Amino acid sequence: MGQKIIRFSDLTGTHVENDDDLVRIVVRQHPDLEDGPVEIEALSSELTAVEELALDLVTIELHHPDADEPETVVLEAEAFNRLASAAPMAEVLRSAKKVARTIPNQPTPAGAKERVNYASLEHAGRPHKGRITDAEKQLVRQHLDEINERLTAEGVRTIDLSNAEHVARYGLESLAQERGAALG
Repeated sequence: MGQKIIRFSDLTGTHVENDDDLVRIVVRQHPDLEDGPVEIEALSSELTAVEELALDLVTIELHHPDADEPETVVLEAEAFNRLASAAPMAEVLRSAKKVARTIPNQPTPAGAKERVNYASLEHAGRPHKGRITDAEKQLVRQHLDEINERLTAEGVRTIDLSNAEHVARYGLESLAQERGAALG
């Protein structure tokens, strides 16, 4: 005995005649989402207006000196572009300092705590509880000056080669010796 699966569009309830016409849609953010992202399916013909309805959005992070975590803000690109008055936003962005690439953050379910990747240039060297991974140690050894510059800009303590605890924590013995730092 065989089975026949009949599929319908989640959006309109229309019968799906050909699976190749189905588009998988992952909804990551919506006011009615309660437990994180969900997946639905719809016919590609039902989604033709999506491109026309799409907004040009900008996602920015505001890193306030008195805040532990950045504030994420989403706004229309046109409104963001109006913030630049000295030069066009395109020019401001072209001449801006590059940020180390990290894996894009996916929204976390409400109440869940987002994990910080200390083995990235964006977070390496920040004081944190727990052990220092070999990946973070290597990153700190290879980019100590750059990391200390970022930590200073963030108003966080820097990694001091004359601090025995810092040297041991990040495995900086040879670098401290190479730079002639007196351990205290």
